[in-house]
Amino acid sequence: MKTYPNFINGEWREGDSMSPNINPSNLADVIGEYAMASTSDVNDAVAAARSALPSWSTGSEQARSDALDRIGTEILARREELGALLSREEGKTRPEGIGEVTRAGHIFKFFAGESLRLSGELLPSVRPGVGVEITREPVGVVGLITPWNFPIAIPAWKIAPALAWGNCVVFKPADLVPASAWALADIIARSGIPEGVFNMVMGKGSVVGEALVEHPGVDAVSFTGSVGVGRRIAEACARNLKKVQLEMGGKNPQVILDDADLKQAVELSAQSAFYSTGQRCTASSRLIVTQGIHDRFVTALKERMASLRVGDALSPGTDIGPVVSASQLEQDQFYIGIARSEGGTVTGGHRVPCHTGSGQEGYFLAPALVTNTTNAMRINLEEVFGPVASVVCVKNYEEGLATANDTIFGLSAGIATTSLKHAAHFKRHIQAGMCMVNLPTAGVDYHVPFGGRKGSSYGPKEQGSYARDFYTSIKTAYTLA
Repeated sequence: MKTYPNFINGEWREGDSMSPNINPSNLADVIGEYAMASTSDVNDAVAAARSALPSWSTGSEQARSDALDRIGTEILARREELGALLSREEGKTRPEGIGEVTRAGHIFKFFAGESLRLSGELLPSVRPGVGVEITREPVGVVGLITPWNFPIAIPAWKIAPALAWGNCVVFKPADLVPASAWALADIIARSGIPEGVFNMVMGKGSVVGEALVEHPGVDAVSFTGSVGVGRRIAEACARNLKKVQLEMGGKNPQVILDDADLKQAVELSAQSAFYSTGQRCTASSRLIVTQGIHDRFVTALKERMASLRVGDALSPGTDIGPVVSASQLEQDQFYIGIARSEGGTVTGGHRVPCHTGSGQEGYFLAPALVTNTTNAMRINLEEVFGPVASVVCVKNYEEGLATANDTIFGLSAGIATTSLKHAAHFKRHIQAGMCMVNLPTAGVDYHVPFGGRKGSSYGPKEQGSYARDFYTSIKTAYTLA
């Protein structure tokens, strides 16, 4: 069994223990043994980053750009290989895995350019003879903690801007899916970036993540994951006066109006709710449907669900891969049971065998649709994070908008309609960071800001040029002529 160490100060270092990475499509397939870092390893990684910071933060922007471009080029050249690896460890289908890797490559390419475009301002002072310069500088050593559902894209959209603007990085990937992160770290290690600028420490969040958040040598923390963990990180960062950026949960609404194109509404709902096994923070888990189209929509969506093929993520013809782990499968089934107990009618949501007929064991779950629900039911209040969607029937657009906004979350929201009036009103009044009109709620570009409102996000936005608000600090300098 091949083992994969941590990366600290330009060297590959074994951990105190190793953890197996298991393929959720085939539980007999162990991808490798990955090092589990200790608090001591985190301390060494932070020390390395701090040592490298002075030269990297004030060094050549062209050198940063060239390194990021090399990283992006290798990722794109290996997209088939890395996409298959991603699908093997996380469970999204091979085309989805390749698509995610491609996005990661484009992110590094984008920020290779952004590293040369960081602008400032030159202003006159209100005092005669005094000039004012407003510039941006690196925030310092950044701790990056990423989730399991996008094991290369989310690390990319945190690491790339951090490095582009002169920060040093200590990266902690999700312990459930370390293979894609390790492959990315290997590419970064060979990009020409100096020792200590980038470090990766794998392991449990309760050990590695906590040590990273609490470390006095870490200036800022960017985290994507659950609401509960995000709150604890926010509290720790506030206590230690660290800059913090959080992307957390969602209970994203997809509103379908009577005037919607039925076929289009069904397809975008199926994609949003069930593709990537519903394991996306931007997935549509609440389908809010006006009463005139409700019955036709539900019937058509059930027919579409029946056509979806669940099975091995790497098998041709698979539409939906396995749930990522036993604990996540248990959580999905737990919420399906709650929905039934609350009076919801469940279609699907049962364990299924792998469609290859090989007899292999995996965490395969049929997509679940819960009808006859109200927005007050737990299935519509709490994030499930699986291929589970519920339907809420409403009278009209006004009730649909109010229902969509009746949540503690505010990440992504969508509307299916042919009415320009309702589309324009929805874009202005939906309480979400991202809004989609006649598109799936899941699926965003890498060059524009990503993030939500309310309980979904906290701090500056991610991605695009807006990422500079987190990864840089503003300095105002005065000069007497």
